[in-house]
Amino acid sequence: MNHRKYNLFYFLILLFFHFSCTTTKNGENSGNANQEIVETEIEEEKFSNKDFPEIKRRGKLIALTAYSSTSYFIYKGQTMGYEYELLSKLAHDLNLELHVKVYRSIDSLSMALQKGDGDLIAYGLAITKDRQERVDFTTSLAQIKQVLVQRKPDNWRKIPKHKTDKQLIRNVIDLANKTVTVRENTPYHLRLKNLENELGEDINIVLANKTTSTEELIHKVANKEIELTVADENIAKLNNTYYPNIDIETAISFPQRIAWATRKQSPELKAKVSHWLDSMKNTTDFYVIYNKYFKNVRAQSKRFDSEYFSSVDHRGLLSKYDEIIKEQADILGWDWLLLASLVFQESKFDPHAKSWVGAVGLMQLMPATAKMYGANNPRDPRQNLRAGTKYLKWLEEYWKDIPDEKERMKFVLASYNTGQGHVRDAQRLAKKYEHDPLVWDDNVEKYLLLKSNKHYYHDEVVKFGYARGKEPVHYVTDISERYNRYIELLRNN
Repeated sequence: MNHRKYNLFYFLILLFFHFSCTTTKNGENSGNANQEIVETEIEEEKFSNKDFPEIKRRGKLIALTAYSSTSYFIYKGQTMGYEYELLSKLAHDLNLELHVKVYRSIDSLSMALQKGDGDLIAYGLAITKDRQERVDFTTSLAQIKQVLVQRKPDNWRKIPKHKTDKQLIRNVIDLANKTVTVRENTPYHLRLKNLENELGEDINIVLANKTTSTEELIHKVANKEIELTVADENIAKLNNTYYPNIDIETAISFPQRIAWATRKQSPELKAKVSHWLDSMKNTTDFYVIYNKYFKNVRAQSKRFDSEYFSSVDHRGLLSKYDEIIKEQADILGWDWLLLASLVFQESKFDPHAKSWVGAVGLMQLMPATAKMYGANNPRDPRQNLRAGTKYLKWLEEYWKDIPDEKERMKFVLASYNTGQGHVRDAQRLAKKYEHDPLVWDDNVEKYLLLKSNKHYYHDEVVKFGYARGKEPVHYVTDISERYNRYIELLRNN
């Protein structure tokens, strides 16, 4: 056999091995079978009259929250947040699938709840009379004060604290005729209006855009863009780790209760969540989570200083490999954030990651695939990404019979995870049972899930046998939804 024939034979053997593999490349995917993140407002069934029994029958809890440096954010590609972690535990304990809808500002949360876009607001809302007219509050998570956020004098590091204090507002009486910037119709705005009445003096209240976050206003104070703002004490303390030149010692309110909210038509849900929160507050886990986001100063400072922290005040980076990912995404013709979402799903941006089946590197390439596409050292980030991109390019060509570009992408992603042989089987099953073989959601994905069922993987149209269909189905969902989160955090704020 001459070298050319030998190489062709070897290539065909590798192709067969890769396409017929029934295991996934990566046994360490970050997706959770009981969890789905829904980021964009889409047309769906409204749930405005649903209480806990209906939610239980539905099998999923739809929570509403907002982006912030504590509630919900991305750090090194991973979704994190105080509310996010508590919600994950709540849904698990209630045996419900979790769907989270994330909004750019807290002002739209109450309206979204009233419209039936979700079941629960999972965000630290101050309990006020005005809000109690519209929603029901759960048991409180904490009690906090509102504090004045002001900038220390430029030479604050070189002078004694008592001299610094003399240059700062330490008595609310001194707020008369000062300019304070807050969002309209927030508890901060209401408190300042009440202070005006108590002082008998005007405060120059400047109203920020309703999409502006508290963190952004604190940033503006630190950078001398505005003079003063108001924040909840826990948020102020957190941001103080990043902006040491701000002062947050002057309280302007009594302690206020902070809680989550439900609709008034959902008393059973309110009772369930309240009972769960009361139980959680008696566990170590609750305080571990709270301290993680509000009291671990070193960790918070490290996170804020990281280039890979993405929240309202984002830096636009996900990993140290962003430039290589962008380069390969251009070659592939993909949005780089989509490719980055896939890379995170595979390896969490760890070039030394190795799965239980032997897949290696950023894109978790099997040894045969890595060699086939030119990665002699698959732990080298550039080689690994180049090889993975070539394989994705090949898959796009393979699935060119899927006319819709967005649909084709789902077939490509599923094939990258489990091999296109299993996806073709699911297509054939979909066609046999009169579903659309060119559509992923509720069609081909349905039959890929059923390929773990003997009745279906023994079907005469199936050529590649048993498949653990949950993994590729969740793989497609996880990557697509993480991609949406990356877009929301890195482009839409």
